[in-house]
Amino acid sequence: MAATATPHPADEPRWLSPAEKEAWTGLVSLILLLPGRLETPLQREAGLTLFEYLALSHVSEAPQRRLRMSELAFLVNGSLSRLSNVVKRLEQRGWVERSPDPEDGRYTLVALTDAGLAKVVAAAPTHVRSVLGVLDPLTGADHQALARIAAKLRVRPADLA
Repeated sequence: MAATATPHPADEPRWLSPAEKEAWTGLVSLILLLPGRLETPLQREAGLTLFEYLALSHVSEAPQRRLRMSELAFLVNGSLSRLSNVVKRLEQRGWVERSPDPEDGRYTLVALTDAGLAKVVAAAPTHVRSVLGVLDPLTGADHQALARIAAKLRVRPADLA
């Protein structure tokens, strides 16, 4: 009589626990809900995508309104190629300028123009209203927990290799 192989626990998929499933379902729901809630008002009132707004906003907050493209890619959670395409469009609109980094020519800097600053300042109230619409139901402790969880889940592009 031939022996049958008994699968080892390591060979079987690990399924989500009820608590993990609840956390995952909630996270996926937020991932699908938030882009529309944050982007629709920006597109309607400012003619910007959420990604464009975030790029302009992060550069506006940087020292001298300049950032390396690689750092901006991390801040907006996008690839360098996606960011490059978006920055090209923003550059065509006169809102940003690109130049080699004088400290290290291997890097490219993106700088916000005065017109870009005016655009992000005009769009900021719309974005803040949308963000507050998301955050207002949360307590201060919820805000801290959300920030802590987001930091744990965020991955730098170098970590993906």
